[in-house]
Amino acid sequence: MTNSAIDLGLLIEAEQLVPYLGHPQLRIIDLSRASVYAQLHIPHALHLKPQHLIQLHDEATGFLPDQAHLEQLIQQLNISPEHRVVVYDDEGGAWAGRLIWNLHCIGFEQTSLLNGGIHAWLGAGLPTSNQVPVLASVAQVIPVNLSYATQYRIQYDDLLQKLQQQQIQLWDCRTKDEYTGLRLAARRGGHIPGAVHFEWSTALNRENHLKLHPLAHTQQRLEQLGLSVNQPVVVYCQSHHRSGLAYIIGRLLGWQILAYDGAWSEWGNRPDSPIVSGETPFEL
Repeated sequence: MTNSAIDLGLLIEAEQLVPYLGHPQLRIIDLSRASVYAQLHIPHALHLKPQHLIQLHDEATGFLPDQAHLEQLIQQLNISPEHRVVVYDDEGGAWAGRLIWNLHCIGFEQTSLLNGGIHAWLGAGLPTSNQVPVLASVAQVIPVNLSYATQYRIQYDDLLQKLQQQQIQLWDCRTKDEYTGLRLAARRGGHIPGAVHFEWSTALNRENHLKLHPLAHTQQRLEQLGLSVNQPVVVYCQSHHRSGLAYIIGRLLGWQILAYDGAWSEWGNRPDSPIVSGETPFEL
C-alpha cells in the first residue's frame, strides 16, 4: 500500500505525535474506556469500543472478525491507504495492540502504538480535548484483504499440529493463577503444553505512566524463560486482548510473532485439547 507521509515507527512517544496533530493523513484511535474519552482525549482522536475488534463464537470470545465486520470497522474509522494510524488506550496498550494486529491482518501496517497511552500523554503535560471530532469521509478506505492474516495469526488446528511436531513456542500472557489453572475462565484450567508464562503487564513500568520497560530488559526476561528468537512465537491470553501488547512487543523485538486469537476461551473450552496445569520447568 501507499506509504504514509508521516514518519513514525511502530512504537512512538507522546512528544513524537505532537507535531502531527491535525495532519490530514493522521488518524488517532482511542480505545480507552468511554468515560475517560468523554472527559479527555488526545485532540482529533476517534473513540472505538473494544467490542468492535472481536467476533464472538459459541465458545471463543476473541476471534478476528470476518470480512464484512472488518469492512464495517474500517468504514467507521475512515482510514485511507495514505493514513498513518496511531492507537492508544488507558491500560498500557493491550486493546491498542489488538487493533494494530487487526489492521496488520488485513494488510495495513502504517500503524503506531503510543507508548503509555493517555497516561503518558497526560504525564507529559500535553493538550487534551473533550470534543468528538467530525472528519470528512475519505475518498477510498483501505481494502480488507484477509490473505495477509496467515502472517500474523494461527488457528487451532495449525497450532495443535505445530505443537505436536515441536515446531512452535508459546508465550502465555495471562495471570499466574490462570496459567496454573487455579483460576478458571473456561471449562478447563491450565495452559497449553510448553507455554512459558510472562504476564502481559510485567512489561509495563507502573512508575513511568504505563510505558514499556526497556525492550532489552523484556527480551532478556523472555529469553531466560526459554523463548528463542530463532523460532516462531505464538502469543495468547483469554481472548487475544492482553496478548495484543505481547504481539507488539514481539514485533518490536523482531521476532516472528503469531497471535492465537482463539486463545484460552477456545482451547480451554474444547474437551480434546491437550492441557497442562500447575507449574512447569520453564518457570523461574
